[in-house]
Amino acid sequence: MWERFSYYGMRGLLVIYLTQHFLFSDERSTVMYGAYTALVYVMTIIGGTLADRYLGQRKAVTFGAILLVLGHFGMAFEGAGSREILTYQGAEYQVTLDGRGGDANQLIVSGDASSLISFSEDGGTMRIENPEAVGLPAEIATGDYETRIEQEQLYVNILYLSLALIIAGVGYLKANISTIVGALYGFGDKRRDSGFTIFYMGINLGSFLASLACGYLGIVHGWKYGFGLAGIGMLLGLIVFLVGQPWLKGHAEPPNPEKLKEKVLGIFNVEVMCYLTGIIIIAVSMLLVMNAQLIPEWFVGMLGVATFIFLIGYSIAKLKGDERSRMLAALYFIIAQMPFWALFEQAGSSLNLFTDRLVDRTMFGMPVPAPVFQSLNAGFIFIFAPILAWVWIKLGKYNPSTPVKFAFGVFLAGLGFLALNAGIASSGTGLVAVYFVFLIYWIHTMGELMVSPVGLSAVTKLAPARVVGMAMGSWFLYSGLSNYLAGVIASSTGVETLGGQITNIAAAKETYAMVYTNIAYVSMGLAVVMLLISPIIKKAMRGAD
Repeated sequence: MWERFSYYGMRGLLVIYLTQHFLFSDERSTVMYGAYTALVYVMTIIGGTLADRYLGQRKAVTFGAILLVLGHFGMAFEGAGSREILTYQGAEYQVTLDGRGGDANQLIVSGDASSLISFSEDGGTMRIENPEAVGLPAEIATGDYETRIEQEQLYVNILYLSLALIIAGVGYLKANISTIVGALYGFGDKRRDSGFTIFYMGINLGSFLASLACGYLGIVHGWKYGFGLAGIGMLLGLIVFLVGQPWLKGHAEPPNPEKLKEKVLGIFNVEVMCYLTGIIIIAVSMLLVMNAQLIPEWFVGMLGVATFIFLIGYSIAKLKGDERSRMLAALYFIIAQMPFWALFEQAGSSLNLFTDRLVDRTMFGMPVPAPVFQSLNAGFIFIFAPILAWVWIKLGKYNPSTPVKFAFGVFLAGLGFLALNAGIASSGTGLVAVYFVFLIYWIHTMGELMVSPVGLSAVTKLAPARVVGMAMGSWFLYSGLSNYLAGVIASSTGVETLGGQITNIAAAKETYAMVYTNIAYVSMGLAVVMLLISPIIKKAMRGAD
């Protein structure tokens, strides 16, 4: 719960923080966010492998939690932020905001004086509310001035290092926590599903509380308070884990303690090398996040294709009969999750910015910070997960097969964006009504309940016992690639900003509507194809469904 509290607390603030505090462009911010969330999943493969072979889950989780605490507290060192300098007729002015989030107003500053600024509907003219104070005309054509960004490089590097520490920390922690929960129950123990249900509810409770608390503190009181609270959450999680060790009854210990003491190249022992691998992960992750916009899309695509070819080859060469057929069915689910997550994960990037800038977030007379709306996903899971589980049981023999549920989930991912587009269309020149944000999160959550738990269950059932670890690692790898793809999609929604706020609302809404319409139709088209081939996949599952 506390690990997810820390992760989702930072996730809700990150893109808005990048665009408003460091003044990265929308494109740079969303691609960086996509690379960060992708690496979080990919690095679990390394952390899980080191724990399985050498460290054991207890040591791996403890090391990962320490890295996470350091990373989250590093995010609280924000500096004064970047400065956007506007040059007009040879004179320089600073453009800034009078707050954080979508309710912050743009200001132009000249010396000790400042004035609110706004833009015409077409974004072609900047209007100065108090021109005499700053020595400017009342209106300036946007083509008549130039801007540049000045960044505090020290704090930008602290940002990159902090994100890398979080990536490595989750890599050592995420998969291994799930392994520990599974190890608490013997084969055939009927309490296993109940145990994982408690575990899953803890995850969503952490997500729900973080989106509310960290999102509110970060926007209303200051970025460092939101990120700092996320770090406190992770520290509490580490304390709980260490204090509760006796309850694990030795299930998370190293498989061979003596192996950890063996020397490697006569310098360090195996245990130290496992920790030094974390340092390598941090360095590589820092470079990748720092240069996320330079990573060619074909490289990510080739990684996915190469892994898929390897898995197909392994299944054909090493497996036979029902095992081969079921493994190929598992590979289908591993790949088929990608379109869903690529759309669903817009929640932390483009949808977060959309909610922040283009939605009327006033509820009960108060403006609600955009990150707070990310709690809707976890809240809807609390409400609808047990209802949906009851529906599947009641349907009995009419319960849809796993491939059919998967197709419905991908279809709902696209449908959610069509629902949001209806809100954009009905808003005219104003802000989008807030209930459309509730609607898209509800539709996407219903889709998630047909993809995430169903897919994880299918992969663990279908993969042969001796390669289930490889199959789950592949699931996380393609989840990571989906998150990178989500960042690429989000970057195409990027709009022109000044001081971290958009300058042309009409153009921004048009861009969002176009991108969201395209991805919606692609997703729904893929869902129809998945539905048509579902009988073939069900047959390949050989009764495992």
